[in-house]
Amino acid sequence: MKVKVLFVCKQNAGRSQMSEALFLRAAGGRHEAQSAGTEPAGQVHPEVIEAMRELGIDLAGRQPRRLTDELGRWADVVVTMGCGDACPVIPGRHYLDWELPDPAGQPLERVREIRDEISHRVEELARS
Repeated sequence: MKVKVLFVCKQNAGRSQMSEALFLRAAGGRHEAQSAGTEPAGQVHPEVIEAMRELGIDLAGRQPRRLTDELGRWADVVVTMGCGDACPVIPGRHYLDWELPDPAGQPLERVREIRDEISHRVEELARS
């Protein structure tokens, strides 16, 4: 059975974008993923684009998008990251809350650390 995972953070410009892309790669077509933000930024953070490009994943064309009720209902699993009280609560969904620092404005070295932690977590999620 394909599981649908929704990654949610505040701006949908860093953590959730990396999570979606890395999860889709780890799942290899076995599962689906989307991402959204409670207060979307205008663009994906440049330092996030650069860190992901190192892994051969291009997020430059991605547009942060707002979390909607429809997206929440689409998901089987909702992974929240730093959106606090604005994160969705939809009955019947499985929730995970990942404490991850916001990569916005961080040096590339720190963004890589966050990316690598996300990669580890999504690989585990894709297997479970």
